[in-house]
Amino acid sequence: MGEHFRPGAGGSIGAGQSPERAGQFGQPQYPQGQTEPIRVLVVDDHALFRRGLEIVLAEEEDIKVIGEAGDGAEAVLKAADLLPDIILMDVRMPRRSGIEACTAIKDVVPSAKIIMLTISDEEADLYEAIKAGATGYLLKEISTDEVATAIRAVADGQSQISPSMASKLLTEFKSMIQRRSDDRELVPAPRLTDRELEVLKLVATGMNNREIAKELFISENTVKNHVRNILEKLQLHSRMEAVVYAMREKILEIG
Repeated sequence: MGEHFRPGAGGSIGAGQSPERAGQFGQPQYPQGQTEPIRVLVVDDHALFRRGLEIVLAEEEDIKVIGEAGDGAEAVLKAADLLPDIILMDVRMPRRSGIEACTAIKDVVPSAKIIMLTISDEEADLYEAIKAGATGYLLKEISTDEVATAIRAVADGQSQISPSMASKLLTEFKSMIQRRSDDRELVPAPRLTDRELEVLKLVATGMNNREIAKELFISENTVKNHVRNILEKLQLHSRMEAVVYAMREKILEIG
């Protein structure tokens, strides 16, 4: 399953650390507000792919791979033992799938954020992964630089979905809405401001906070505040839950 991942894409392997990453006197330089490296558990049934990810992420001062697992069953045990911040996990594995493991891990380590990293572009896998509690869904065709970026974004509270999968997610949500629209009484939904609706619609397209800020000509912190307000108003916990809820309740219409 790891054949589409390109170790070294983006110049990560063998390039060495830049002075900016290493900091003065070789001290790690973390992003603002971060005092410890992001602790990552890598889960994939291909040992070569796991090793490739470890080599790539070892180049990142603010990310530390603390363990690995070869299937979903082992992933649950390792997650409970190591308490990682982020879990990079394949969807299709022996003994226990990544989606089944995702559900179990969220029960035992609710603080862990899970990014599905897979070759599967099936809508069913994407939808089930989100329902199981995954915060990201990325295809293995992405570059190594994008993996590190996604880890940081998810650790910062964002959701990450490959652009090609975001449209499929919206299609699935729209189908779900249509199936449930008949003889269903809608409870009045909390009112979102025009700006919050703009932000939510861009979240639904798979944009991260930085991209939304650029699109709306506002600061990234302002975007974060809008997302937090949206989640508080809807009494939800993640950006993807907010998109699902808003589309189901017809707060948000995607053309």
